This record gives sequence, structure tokens and C-alpha cells, in this order.
Amino acid sequence: MKILKLLLITVVICSLGCYTFSGISIPPEVKTFYVETFVHQANNAPINITQQFCEALRNKIRQQTSLVQTDVDPDVEFKGAITGFRVTSEAPQPGELTAFNRLTIYYSVEYIDNTNPKNNWKSSFNFPAEYASGENLLDVQDELINNIHDQLLEDIYNKAFTNW
Repeated sequence: MKILKLLLITVVICSLGCYTFSGISIPPEVKTFYVETFVHQANNAPINITQQFCEALRNKIRQQTSLVQTDVDPDVEFKGAITGFRVTSEAPQPGELTAFNRLTIYYSVEYIDNTNPKNNWKSSFNFPAEYASGENLLDVQDELINNIHDQLLEDIYNKAFTNW
């Protein structure tokens, strides 16, 4: 009987939209979102990188929440910029035989909660991906960008929608 009550309480809480088994925490009054195309401030980044990133963020939110995308009075908004696209050469570390290159992408993100301004935040996010020093960046760039974006999207999504 206690297990049935606990299960019923869990189902009721989840159906209210406050908490889900995926760990996201979106207040029930938040129903809509908007992702503004980010500003391109990284001179050496591909020209379409911000459009790709923003579309991927929109897709992630649409697929993993019940929020509806709108550009008219959204409940939550994402704004930002790509602020860095850096390639660095890393020397071999002790015990390693070869050097490698590292691509790091940096984004500045602003989250605006129009239903509760106390939840607003601004943060910087970055993530690196490594590739062999003998490889040409242009040959591996798309794959590296996709891998970096996957991690950055997860970080931004978690900061916006989880309350652990």
C-alpha cells in the first residue's frame, strides 16, 4: 500500500510539469522559449557556426522538453555570442610520444526567465576537442565542431533546466 501511495505521488508531481525522471526542472508556468541567433564574435570561426549552434539548441529544447518555440513574448530566452574559436598546439607530455592540436570553442550565454527574473543568468561555456598534429584542421573541423557543440549544448541545457 505504501509503494502504491509513493508511486501515485510521484506520478502526480511529474504530471504537474515541475519535475521529470530526466532530471529537468521547469516550473509549470514556463511554456514557451526562444533562442536568438547568437552574435558571431570569433573572427576565425566558420561563418555559419552560430546558426548551426542555435538550431541545435532549439532542437534539443524541443525534443527534450514540452516547451513550445515562439518569438513573441517567450517565457524563457537564450541569447549569446561565440566569443572564441582557438586552435592550440600541445606539446607531448611525459610518457607520450606525439603532440596534438586542440580546438576550443567559447560561447557566452544569457538565459532570461521572463516568468521569474531571479532565475536569470549569464555564463561562459567552452569545451576542447583534440586532433592529431599531422591532421589538417579543415579535414576534421566539422566533426570536432559537432562534438564540441554536443557537450556545450548539454552544459547549457543542464544549467537552464536542471536544479540539482
